[in-house]
Amino acid sequence: MASRPPPRFVVRRHDDAGNRRRRWWLIALWLGSVLMTALITRGLTQHVVPAIANHRQQRALLAQVDDLKQQLANLQRAAQVNTVATKSLQGTLAQREEEISGLRADLGFYSRLVGGDTQQHGLKLQEVKLQPLAGTHGWNLIMSLTQNARRGKEIAGTATVSVEGLRGDQVIKLDWPALGDAAQMAGIPFRFVYFQKLHATIVLPANFRPTRLRIHIQPTGGEAVDRAVAWGDALSGNITTAQGDQDAQP
Repeated sequence: MASRPPPRFVVRRHDDAGNRRRRWWLIALWLGSVLMTALITRGLTQHVVPAIANHRQQRALLAQVDDLKQQLANLQRAAQVNTVATKSLQGTLAQREEEISGLRADLGFYSRLVGGDTQQHGLKLQEVKLQPLAGTHGWNLIMSLTQNARRGKEIAGTATVSVEGLRGDQVIKLDWPALGDAAQMAGIPFRFVYFQKLHATIVLPANFRPTRLRIHIQPTGGEAVDRAVAWGDALSGNITTAQGDQDAQP
């Protein structure tokens, strides 16, 4: 007996309930995907928008920082310019003051020399200057002596110098024999009618700090001149009369 071939068509019963379930599942999945997409979009919006705002704020702050840096640089340059200008002005003022001081000294010198004040002055210490000798403890000493030109009389004598200062904690005085040249032990000689500059070299001990010069000028047969000059004033060439100092009178 021959076998029967399999049927070409199979008849099955239509399942309406199963189709409906599948459709509900598809709808549910679609709604879920839409809801998920909305949630994701909201989350991204919540993070991206503040990030954009923060980025803008950061750019604004950086712009402010750059502006402040530029302002600071401008102020620093202005301060440097002012400093240079101030130093230049101070140097110019110091130079002018030095020139004025020199002119006043010259005016006093020539006024005294020609008797501009109509008085008959005697011997006077007009100027004292100290100049250091580089690399030594020696100093060049320059003294200018004058007398009124109306006197017209030659004057002669000697000048000696002593230096007061500190050695350690002690105040001491170095007299002329301890300072001057052996060839001028008796003093620096002078002889003039109107004016004369005296030159000498003094040497100080290494551990000695000078504070003042004591100058004694003794004309032959006349009244002595005693002057005290601060060391700093002698360095600058400006001398002042201290209490008790006196010049010789005619």
